[in-house]
Amino acid sequence: MRLFRAARTLRGARWGDGSAPREALYLADHWDWNQRYPVVRLSFVEGPLNDEAELVEAITLQLSENARRLQVPFEPTPHHFRSQFDRLLCRTAEHYNQPVVVLVDEYDKPILDHLTNPEVASVMRNALRNLYSVLKARSDCLRFVFLTGVSKFSQVSLFSGLNNLHDITVSEEFGSLCGYTDADLDTVFAPEFAAAAADGKPLDRDRVRFWYNGYGWGGANRVYNPFDVLLCLAEREYRPWWFETATPTFLVELLKARGFFTPQLERTYATHQLLGSFDVGTMPSETLLWQTGYLTIRSKEQDPAGETTYWLGLPNHEVRKALNEALVNALLPEPPYALAHDVARALFEGDSDTLQAHMSHLFASIPSHWYDKAGNYEGYYASVFYSFLASTGVALTAEAVKAKTRIDLVVQAGATVWVIEFKVIEGEEATGAALAQLHARDYAAAYRHAPGVTRVIELGVEFSKTTRRIVGWEAR
Repeated sequence: MRLFRAARTLRGARWGDGSAPREALYLADHWDWNQRYPVVRLSFVEGPLNDEAELVEAITLQLSENARRLQVPFEPTPHHFRSQFDRLLCRTAEHYNQPVVVLVDEYDKPILDHLTNPEVASVMRNALRNLYSVLKARSDCLRFVFLTGVSKFSQVSLFSGLNNLHDITVSEEFGSLCGYTDADLDTVFAPEFAAAAADGKPLDRDRVRFWYNGYGWGGANRVYNPFDVLLCLAEREYRPWWFETATPTFLVELLKARGFFTPQLERTYATHQLLGSFDVGTMPSETLLWQTGYLTIRSKEQDPAGETTYWLGLPNHEVRKALNEALVNALLPEPPYALAHDVARALFEGDSDTLQAHMSHLFASIPSHWYDKAGNYEGYYASVFYSFLASTGVALTAEAVKAKTRIDLVVQAGATVWVIEFKVIEGEEATGAALAQLHARDYAAAYRHAPGVTRVIELGVEFSKTTRRIVGWEAR
């Protein structure tokens, strides 16, 4: 892991141009700088590439550029990029009398750009499989191969038998490789926080942590999204910086089409198989959310057989609020922007009557055919309720587990905690079953004396299959 931190400074030491003094760089005296290897680099960051022809052209152009930089004879031949790649690796190794290092940035992007069009995605996958198969055939002239990407496509479908890859995604050794730690913010970035305070725009460390920390890959450390930290420090403002630059339109539409139960974003059980490889035709929603960075590992445990299993959840406030806002906009015919502020205020003030009025209005505004379009209107109802509250920015937990009980929804708005139970009933009249279950199992007991909590409200909500409206609302 230290090898990848060469550019990081220790204790905030740095020169005026942003570089670090030699003693602050681990690699300065822990690496043989005289040992050099030729490097072939391929990148698919730019795009999107619309079809196979554009992908082949991009590959051929990059191979030619590598040959020019390495001063290796190379004759580009259209539609023969596999043999060209093979020839480039062989000739480079021969020319330098050294094995070759291959770096591939965003190896899967040409596929991911077309996940909503499986036919094109499959064509892109097949073309990339031809390219990457060379790596196995020419292992004799390779020193090191490093691929980065969002998704872990199955080795059978993409790497054609290249079965000696080491996936470091959930390796504890590399758990903080792709993010900033709390120690980084308190040392390396301490001058930036001081500068913000001096400019009269102080940034609260706890709030920065609340917004942007929380990513975990199974180790003890949790890390911050680097892009968010840099933009927050530069602009001195809390905003969903990362989400705004990479709004996952295809992902939101896919979840909507599948009728994904959005409260599951808070707590999803996963095995290595679920976290692991998938292909264009088999993409579980949970796997896609995990591999694209919208779910992260919250905890891990071992099953009776000794296999490690995981609980996934949303990493932080930015992702919870912004992703659910995008989901609400997709799940409802009209985005409820005007309601969000008033609903958040009602939650903080413990105002059940105002909350009932706004939520009833929200569901009354949904045409019946939207439930039919959703396929499973019971799941649709719960998803809208959860995602709308999450989009207001309040802290909440869906299907919270306390003392061997499972609570549908817990919302913490400042010093007020709402413990909510949902029921879907057959008729048009409220039964009182939701609040009765809250009382019988005393779900709220775990929160009544919690630190910082001054008010706990039990809320039972009943939704009618017949009217497709909220028909029962009892608060205590």
